[in-house]
Amino acid sequence: MNIVITGGAGFIGSHLCEFLLAKGNRVICIDNLITGSLLNIEPFKDNPKFTFINQDVTKFISIDGNVDWVLHFASLASPVDYLKYPIQTLKVGALGTHNTLGLALAKKARFLLASTSEVYGDPLVNPQKEDYWGNVNCIGPRGVYDESKRFAEAITMAYHRYHGADTRIVRIFNTYGERMRVDDGRVVPNFICQALRGEPLTVYGDGEQTRSFCYISDLVEGMWKLMQVEYHEPINLGNPDEITVLEFAELVSEMVGNRCDIVFKPLPVNDPKVRRPDITRARELLGWQPEVNLRNGLQKTIEYFRSI
Repeated sequence: MNIVITGGAGFIGSHLCEFLLAKGNRVICIDNLITGSLLNIEPFKDNPKFTFINQDVTKFISIDGNVDWVLHFASLASPVDYLKYPIQTLKVGALGTHNTLGLALAKKARFLLASTSEVYGDPLVNPQKEDYWGNVNCIGPRGVYDESKRFAEAITMAYHRYHGADTRIVRIFNTYGERMRVDDGRVVPNFICQALRGEPLTVYGDGEQTRSFCYISDLVEGMWKLMQVEYHEPINLGNPDEITVLEFAELVSEMVGNRCDIVFKPLPVNDPKVRRPDITRARELLGWQPEVNLRNGLQKTIEYFRSI
């Protein structure tokens, strides 16, 4: 197949490129490198079936020849990034999704939108099922990311219903692994890098808020399976095993081997108190569930950060 991946030089996008190349596909990676990195595509950049295009997907996208799949992963997904680039975040969710849907429609290609658990906001139910509409502050500082993805889901469903576009929507929960940025700002690289440096681990709030962490290989496998089925409503992909942020800090400290102090700082505005996917739909429709446990995935991730 000929597959276009936007945001393909990012953390998740680069793993997806590598996975699909390994299956013998031709991959066209589009990324403007605002948060992506050429280092992420270094392992396969010389593969003759791989093409990199440096482009902002909020501009018109033109691809020569046949395209079978369009996978839209371009986004500023970290709070550090979307608070620094709020307008760009909204534009890539709106204009970028519009352009990639237009490409898919023109090429009669199957389309996948990378959405997020952030569409649920600071949820009032736990775990979160796909039919939950969320609890989102659309004008809060996090709203630029939350609403960009909620709009992206809405226009994706509109293209499916109105134009008959062959679309998929995946709601991605906290995912971690190699190729995350040191300065990503999210809890996994923050804790690991602080622990490796022997610094205190920064916990926001009282640390009792919960997260659930899915290793990157499990997520990619789930998205591959999603592309094989005829299903157009959103599907949660993530790990349903829940852990408090404080417990996670203690686990990272133990595994790195540096017994680090913990410093507490105020909880950011609208930071979710719980985040845990209900993956019943993914189990039933895809036969998918995470296989990599947290310790094994963390060990690989810690070794990656240690190496850089």
